[in-house]
Amino acid sequence: METALAQFAAYRVGDRQAARILLDEDMTFTSPQDDHLDKAAFLETCFATAERFLRHEITAAVEIEPGTVMLRYTAQLPNEPPFSNVELVKVVDGQITEIELYFGGVEAKGSGPSPIWPGRH
Repeated sequence: METALAQFAAYRVGDRQAARILLDEDMTFTSPQDDHLDKAAFLETCFATAERFLRHEITAAVEIEPGTVMLRYTAQLPNEPPFSNVELVKVVDGQITEIELYFGGVEAKGSGPSPIWPGRH
């Protein structure tokens, strides 16, 4: 769990050095827009997007099986409504080997903090 949360935190502040340490050399990143990016492509392509967000908060973090963490987060870009995504993060020996990103939809109006992961993150 800690490794997945540390990776999310590194992304939010654009800390590529911290991410490099957390990511396995053979890690892959997949999303509806990216097909199995390697570590270098992930750092180059995805970390450049972090600064665009007005808001980017974890609403749920659950270890769904040993070594696999599900992160649900709400994010917002300028002039856009908030939206939610889910990431499955696989961790082996303290390093992330795979991230799968699933795009969600627009956040429901009036939805508040998650009872699973309360507060701002």
